[in-house]
Amino acid sequence: MVELTVDGNKVEVPEGSMVMHAAQKVGQYVPHFCYHKKLSIAANCRMCLVEVEKAPKALPACATPVTNGMVVFTNSEKAKAAQKSVMEFLLINHPLDCPICDQGGECQLQDLAVGYGGSASRYHEEKRVVFHKDLGPLVSAEEMTRCIHCTRCVRFGQEIAGVMELGMLNRGEHSEITTFVGRSIESELSGNMIDLCPVGALTSKPFRYSARTWELARRRSVSPHDSVGANLVVQVKGEHVMRVVPFENEAVNECWISDRDRFSYEGLNSEDRLGVPMIRNADGTWREASWADALQAVGQGLARVRDSFGAGQIGALATEYATTEEYALLGRLVRALGSENIDFRLRQTDPAFDAALTGAPWLGMPIADLDALDRVLVVGSFLRKDHPLFAQRLRQAAKRGTQVLLVDSAADDPLLPVAGRLTVAPSELPRALAEVAVALAQLKGQAAPAEFASVTPGENAKLIAASLTSGANAGVFLGNLAVASAQASVLAANAQAIATLAGARFGFLTSGGNTVGGYLAGAVPGKGGKTAAAMLADPLKAYVVLHAEPLLDADNGAQAVAALRDAQFTVALTSYRSAAADWADVMLPVAPFTETSGTFVNAQGLAQSFKGTVAPHGESRPGWKVLRVLGNVLQLPGFDDETSESVRDAVLSGGIEGRLSNRIEAAVGVGQALSGLERVADVPIYRTDAIVRRSEPLQAAPASRAPAARMNGRTLAGLGLTAGVKVKVATATGSVELETVQDDAVADRAVRVAAGFEKTAALGGAFGQISVERA
Repeated sequence: MVELTVDGNKVEVPEGSMVMHAAQKVGQYVPHFCYHKKLSIAANCRMCLVEVEKAPKALPACATPVTNGMVVFTNSEKAKAAQKSVMEFLLINHPLDCPICDQGGECQLQDLAVGYGGSASRYHEEKRVVFHKDLGPLVSAEEMTRCIHCTRCVRFGQEIAGVMELGMLNRGEHSEITTFVGRSIESELSGNMIDLCPVGALTSKPFRYSARTWELARRRSVSPHDSVGANLVVQVKGEHVMRVVPFENEAVNECWISDRDRFSYEGLNSEDRLGVPMIRNADGTWREASWADALQAVGQGLARVRDSFGAGQIGALATEYATTEEYALLGRLVRALGSENIDFRLRQTDPAFDAALTGAPWLGMPIADLDALDRVLVVGSFLRKDHPLFAQRLRQAAKRGTQVLLVDSAADDPLLPVAGRLTVAPSELPRALAEVAVALAQLKGQAAPAEFASVTPGENAKLIAASLTSGANAGVFLGNLAVASAQASVLAANAQAIATLAGARFGFLTSGGNTVGGYLAGAVPGKGGKTAAAMLADPLKAYVVLHAEPLLDADNGAQAVAALRDAQFTVALTSYRSAAADWADVMLPVAPFTETSGTFVNAQGLAQSFKGTVAPHGESRPGWKVLRVLGNVLQLPGFDDETSESVRDAVLSGGIEGRLSNRIEAAVGVGQALSGLERVADVPIYRTDAIVRRSEPLQAAPASRAPAARMNGRTLAGLGLTAGVKVKVATATGSVELETVQDDAVADRAVRVAAGFEKTAALGGAFGQISVERA
């Protein structure tokens, strides 16, 4: 430790710290623009100049290392004079447009200009003008003349997002921040540049000129879009969500959120919002109804099916972003009716997976501990798009020496160093893991499982195994693709075997915002109950569907919609009319996460409760209240809760930790490889749920571009095709016409066709054989 004096206060800081860190420790604010605790030190704004005893001139606090006995003055006349001089330089070219600037009222430059700026400028020449830039549909750079060249945005791209999409051109007063040759920003974390910009140079394009910051009320919430459970500040004007920014929580999302978390609020204000209960007439038309009539119709419909066909013909489907309270009451409803058919895992296809589980699958460690691992094996994940903030943590870990290893079916660039990789067709993933396990066993001098007797590890498998054995703190994680696979139980068993051999932790990168909460609340089939896949493959007579848009949320959307249409009675608890208008008999408008209280349990098993941030749209009601009243209408026991908190407490009583388990009780194996071409289906980051799919800015982003048939060069050549031609892509379910794209990241014998689009829903399931021929 180093001891120094800051403004008369003795303070000790670690060796290598800067004066800025010492000043912060004693609670002394030093004005700054370019410094940020999560970014490297650039020292190019010079606003943090301070006086250091015996130094001939003021020094930048952010870039001056501390020494023993150093004496620092942050408020001396010399320091203040230096800071005021810097402020005068910064304001020479800054436009006087605060009244119309979106940053007005929350601008660092405004705040510091009050304390350190002059009342008039001594500079009378013309101000410089910087031409605006088009950075895409999310980040606006229309007023780059405001830029003070702090380079926070540039450093964020390089160091946090992992890709240098912005840089600085020219020198002196001609310097300007720009993209490479007119390209837009495509990072899934790009919106954080808006938060980092200390002036109004980079602003939110969807929010632009829609409200002033002092008009907004600020309320905390939790993101439903992935298993990080990022903490949010939802900013509200009247009854509309106007903006979403991160709430800092070092243990969960640090100070970042993904663009999906930031801009999905646009979907909350969609014209497609369902505002009143709707009942389908006998002729197929829709009519508005009162809540009393709609609930009565639902009660009668469910009772009729139960009495005519038995309770086993009633099923409940939900999505992975329903609240824990909604899951609990949905399960309570169907079980009180006498059915065990309930499931929220609409993309899961392995019927043996439930039997393999011994508890609620979870990450297996706190999210913050990902930083401390020195070896990480991720199996079956489109890491950057499925879990952007997990990828960011691993990116920082990789800088400190962590070796990241990947087994996947599409070698997408995770924007971090990859120490070893195996890319194979989806049906070959079990064998790929078996190769790693055998290589590990050989290195450890142990016997490999007998089921792997026919397996000979390849060079890539040996490389992964060698890396895992060389680490002291390793983790093995299953991603969304692996869990959705028809061989999920075998993949989990093989991954567990690898973790055991390597002495590593084993966990799941759970897919939804409340996947763990769904397991804890019992929203999975009980004894004799059917999974979502079974309910839709062998159709039931009645369905209760919560928040789901089955065509795009289910593994086989076309099959799901057909089953729902053929049912005797279906009720949709939905926020969006178009999500259910094709198949439901009754639509009940329920509130999304910003309009209800509830709880999400993230991947590490942390329960995070939140309140509604705005009043429900139209006549929408919180889903937990609708389910509770529906239980009363059906005269079922156990529906007396007056608050969502009482429902939550009933679910989480006794604690969470003892109910989490990643122990897999399934046999290892090499799986069943398919012959011919196979489909690799990713769910693009902005097509994952109903809210995100209705956010126009996110749908205009490059990540939401129309699906194509993506194959590597060898697969294309083997089919006699080239990139850019129209082809007919067909499965046993249906066919679509797509354009070919050469993507050498895709495994051999695989065709990557995105799910989550109406256009590709006809292809059915995300896995299985596929054919491609010229259209």
